[in-house]
Formats: sequence, structure tokens, C-alpha cells
Amino acid sequence: MTALVFIENVSHSFGAARVLEDVTLALTPGSYTVLLGPSGSGKTTLLSILGGFLTPERGRVLINGADCTGLAPAKRPTATVFQDYALFPHLTIGANVGFGLRMRGVARAERDERARAMLDVVGLTSSFGRKPHQLSGGQRQRVALARALIVEPTVLLLDEPLGALDLKLRRQMQDELKAIQKRVGTAFIHVTHDQEEAMALADHVVVMNHGRIEDQGRPERVYARPATRFTATFMGESTVIPGDAANGMIDTALGRFPAPAGGVHVAIRPEHISLGGPIPAVVMDVVYQGSFKRVTARAGDVVLLARLPAETAIGTGQDVMLGIDAAHAIILKD
Repeated sequence: MTALVFIENVSHSFGAARVLEDVTLALTPGSYTVLLGPSGSGKTTLLSILGGFLTPERGRVLINGADCTGLAPAKRPTATVFQDYALFPHLTIGANVGFGLRMRGVARAERDERARAMLDVVGLTSSFGRKPHQLSGGQRQRVALARALIVEPTVLLLDEPLGALDLKLRRQMQDELKAIQKRVGTAFIHVTHDQEEAMALADHVVVMNHGRIEDQGRPERVYARPATRFTATFMGESTVIPGDAANGMIDTALGRFPAPAGGVHVAIRPEHISLGGPIPAVVMDVVYQGSFKRVTARAGDVVLLARLPAETAIGTGQDVMLGIDAAHAIILKD
């Protein structure tokens, strides 16, 4: 499929600090892409370049085949939803949503009609005449989304739009965002540092670190078979064990694992460690997290993280025997 957005060899610095280094990325129409990474990884800078708020020192941004690198935000086929929503407090919700149309010279009757239709899309039909302070945080987030979508952008950019919401509302808004994106069909590019949020929303995850792309692809693949050690530890938790590879196997302190392509580390996800197995360990910590218990245990010199059923009877200082599901072991070359 032809790329809707093509970022070609983009690099950028702030003073002496290099924040993006030769980033190339292709995104398809109708996709929900999440740029994921820690603070300082370059994800927000890349989003700002896509939106026209920054011009890269080197490289190009193509949207629908057109070079948009030097275009101002208002002249490119994108719209941005910011973390603080940036709603006008003195305007009604209808006027906020229709503001972009007003700037384009659309008559009031038409922009009100279109604003009502877009508020219906985000489930806020009855809020047309209210003011922003009369709405909850989640409702204001949906107003900001409606305001961005009403101008029919080719690409919608979302800069940590759920970061200011509490956990319950954030999860509710994840479901709503995904449903709205499927309904309107616009390509979404969403920045977050929250791995669970990325996996809940994306059909394409881009993991960034130190201004470079570490890994990208469907979240299921990036989680289950990460390309790098950084991805294995950032995209969810892992226990990373060093080893020695030879003859298609890798030997570690906790046993041997198949490594047909070679490798120097084995990463084990906590859900692939269970009670009952050949590995003696001592429980160091147990944290109850509702649907499971997060257990930290020491096996010799290796500290393991395990996710055990919530009803498991286990306590700090207890001697246990652990097993590893070798079929799900992740072999890393770096």
C-alpha cells in the first residue's frame, strides 16, 4: 500500500543536543500509529515536525505525495490535539468545534450544522451550547478531538491527549478514541510514553529511543518478538539474562534456549514464568495488582519478574520452584 505519510531521513537538533537522527518512517492510510518512547526519545519533536511547528534541519515530510516540510501548520493537511486541549473558555462548545471552519470563512449556519454533526460523532450532541468549564476532562478531550476532525485533516496528530486524565477515564477514552478513529477513517498519529496505552490503541507501534527508531510494527509482534533489548524492556517488563550462543542454542544461568539466529541475551516476559519447575528461587517482593500478583524472586544471581494468578498463596522470603516457558523466550542480539 502506498504510504500516506513518508518521513524521509529526518534529523533535528536543539543547540548541541541531537534529538532526531536520520528517522525514516512510512505510515499507511487509515492507520492508528503510536509513537512510543521515554522522555527525550524524540517522539514529540517528530510530531511537531509532522504538524509544521518545527522545520527539520535535514530530511523531508511527504503527505499524500506532496512535500510539506516547509509548510506552516495551517497550510498542511494535518490537525493537532494537544494535551491541554487549548479550548477557548469564552466560546461555547459549538463555537469551539466550529472555530477552524470560521477561520476558513465558512458561514455560521453551515459551521453550526457541521459542529453539531461532529459533536454527535464524539457523543456530545447535547453540549453544543455549553462552555468548556461545564464539561469534565474527558468531555473536553472529546471536544478538542471534534474541533480537530471537523476540518477533515488527512492526518490527525495527538500529543499525549490522555496524559491529564485519571486512570479510569484514560482507559475509557482509549476505547472511545479507537472507536472514533475507525468511524471517521482518518489516520491518527498519537504520542505517548505509556506502553499499555500504545498497545490498547495502535495497529502500528513505533518505539523510539535517543532520537532513533528502535522497532516498529504491529503491537503484538513488537511485544512478543522485540527487535532490540531496549524494546524488550520498554515495551512491557522483561527479565533479561546474558548467555553464550553456540550450535543454535544459547546457554544462560537459568538453562538453555533455542537460538537459531544467534543471540547474546534471553528476555523472559513475567507472564511466561510460573510456579513449579526446575529453578529454585527466593521471593523478594509480592505486589497485589487486582487481576494478578507481581512477584520479584532471586534465582542465584538473576532477579526474575513473574506475573502469577491473583489467588496464588505466596509471600516474601518464601522458597519456590519456578518454570520458564522456553517457547516464548525472546532471543536478543544486542
